[in-house]
Amino acid sequence: MRHPRITAVSPPRAVEGGRIALHIEDLALDPSRLPEVRLGGQKARIVFASAERIEVLVPAGVAETGRLPVRINGVPGDDAFVEVGLSFADELHQIDNPVFDREGNLYVTYSGSRGEQVPVSIFRVHPNGVREPFSTQIVNPTSMAVDRNGRLYVSSRFEGAVYRLDERGLAEPFVTDLGIACGLVFAPDNTLFVGDRSGTVFKVNPDGRTTAFVSLPSSVAAFHLALAGDGTLFVTGPTLSSYDPIYQIDPLGRVTIRSQAFGRPQGIGFDRTGTLHVVEALAGSSGVYRVPSSCEPELVVSGPALVGLAFRPDGTMVVCSGDTAYRFQ
Repeated sequence: MRHPRITAVSPPRAVEGGRIALHIEDLALDPSRLPEVRLGGQKARIVFASAERIEVLVPAGVAETGRLPVRINGVPGDDAFVEVGLSFADELHQIDNPVFDREGNLYVTYSGSRGEQVPVSIFRVHPNGVREPFSTQIVNPTSMAVDRNGRLYVSSRFEGAVYRLDERGLAEPFVTDLGIACGLVFAPDNTLFVGDRSGTVFKVNPDGRTTAFVSLPSSVAAFHLALAGDGTLFVTGPTLSSYDPIYQIDPLGRVTIRSQAFGRPQGIGFDRTGTLHVVEALAGSSGVYRVPSSCEPELVVSGPALVGLAFRPDGTMVVCSGDTAYRFQ
């Protein structure tokens, strides 16, 4: 007689509130009495069940040890596992990706409502998890990028400007008059790309001279930018459409569509292997998707209301919801 067993957990990573599926063989399911599922020591709420698959939500407060065993009551055998993101910083208001500097410090924002001057708008989180106020000067900080000299740049969607910050967090205007300035990313030659939510992507040279690079449909939220190793620029910008593209723009400004599989694409970035990842915020399928060039997108992190992500050179990944940053090894 064959015993039931969990054959896989998908996706392999999640944050609190994320939805994961347990794939099962040979489970005799009684629809009137669902089995108990536990992640670590906590009971998880079942949101779907069949003889082949049970889907649960990751309970709050479970992310203390990272990789957690998943067990179904009455199913013997070895544990399956899911890696739950460790809460790394909270009480945030994140609009786009966080960003790492060369020392491995993570910068996150409290952006606030439009025009709101908050006590601290940018925080620096050290690799050991210690968070400190970094800057108080920028209204509605939106996107961040680090240039090849290690300096932090921050856009303000309220002022239509990009600021350059020194090591003390003091800000000076770098470029202004950029519409609703959102996404930022640097090219290796220190050219800065800036996404204006109204539909223009600008190129800014190291001296601050600005030219319009391409025009795209406007976004109802923000533009998010990432640059591939070959100089191709990738852009997401949620609209009111059912599905929104991931645009790819070559160095000559020619626009094509990489994927149109997402309903609310948000933050976008590349891991250390050069593989594209994008945050999907559409209810029911929200999370981080890996987007290889040769196959369909794959959900790799499940989580509600995610907006951004960042990769450290050692492979550490951070994903952010609107108010919390989570870390994966």
